[in-house]
Amino acid sequence: MYIRSIFILALVMAVSFVGVAVGGNTAYGVKVVVIDAGHGGVDAGAHYAGVTEKYLTLKVALKLGQMIEQGMPGVKVVYTRKTDKALGPTKFDDLQARASIANRAGGDLFISIHVNAARSSAARGVETLIMGETPKEQRYNEEALFENNKDELIDMSDEKTAAIVRAYIQNLQFTYGEYSEAMARCIQKNYVAAGRHSRGVKRQLLRVLYATDMPGVLTEIGFLSNSAEAAYMKSDKGQTEIARSLYKSVRDYSDYVLGVRGHGSGSASSAAQPVEARPSTKNDTPSASSEQLGRHKSEQLKGGGAQPAAGGKVNYAVQVLAHVKPVSLRSSEFKKYRGKVRQYRSDGRFKYKYCLYETSSRAEAQSRLKEVRKVFPEAFVVKCSGGRIVK
Repeated sequence: MYIRSIFILALVMAVSFVGVAVGGNTAYGVKVVVIDAGHGGVDAGAHYAGVTEKYLTLKVALKLGQMIEQGMPGVKVVYTRKTDKALGPTKFDDLQARASIANRAGGDLFISIHVNAARSSAARGVETLIMGETPKEQRYNEEALFENNKDELIDMSDEKTAAIVRAYIQNLQFTYGEYSEAMARCIQKNYVAAGRHSRGVKRQLLRVLYATDMPGVLTEIGFLSNSAEAAYMKSDKGQTEIARSLYKSVRDYSDYVLGVRGHGSGSASSAAQPVEARPSTKNDTPSASSEQLGRHKSEQLKGGGAQPAAGGKVNYAVQVLAHVKPVSLRSSEFKKYRGKVRQYRSDGRFKYKYCLYETSSRAEAQSRLKEVRKVFPEAFVVKCSGGRIVK
């Protein structure tokens, strides 16, 4: 009797262990989620009636991280900040530090949490931003942004900077662009399900998204300038509901990624579908349809420009300039890097890309990026193979 009891107990323990092991190894489309609580320290962000943006974003970020850790075992959560602090002496340094934390962590998804504000107290709702440009951004700013938020945006008034950024956006379309948009639509869908007013998915030239090397979104969780939304965001109930909407979005996005990779049930892709056909806001620029994206990718494959040559090794480099026409490698445009840059070819309008420090190590390229950005603030890491920029 004693031996049988011991055997039964051992069997129960073994079954329990297997159950935990299976649960702990659930397949997720993301392994590392980076959560960025906007602003912090001396940079309070928007502030109304004694409430500051930096306070609200941190509260929601910590709640979201806890939900992911509890609900998605095995998924690592990385915070850009867990306390009230700035991450750099200037706004540029602060935003770059946030991106660097995400890049060093090898993030699969970057979520930056912010609070909106407008001159009109009637403005309300939630919106999610992805990296991109619309005619509105070409005029530099969104109407809903205050003057003190302009330093979050990339200044496109310099022609060279604009050329680099637009070339980056073009490359982004075939790397992280679709994934970022999928996550943004998951977020807006879950906001609406929670009863929030959706302002849609929009594109904006945000520095923090530009500097992160992964799919990323910046979500505005409400208007602090609207008294009703401010009260909601200030309450524990509101913060928990917002965090839960974002958590559900991470789950939906994870399923979407698995579906795209062919590991899902086939229904996963519906998680990223918009609630309405497309956001109707005039600030939103519709992206290419799936058919168009497929056609673009097919054209790239035929041309061979966006893919490494057969058997070719993919390396990393730091891109500093992009031009329509070739430029001498000894040109003064390259400043201290005259004679050190290398020319690469690419598809699209800006066929000539100029890069530094080609290496097989992505981490080394990211490390070099810090140095290069002292001279070229808008530089970024690209993939290359056989003298071409590749997908």
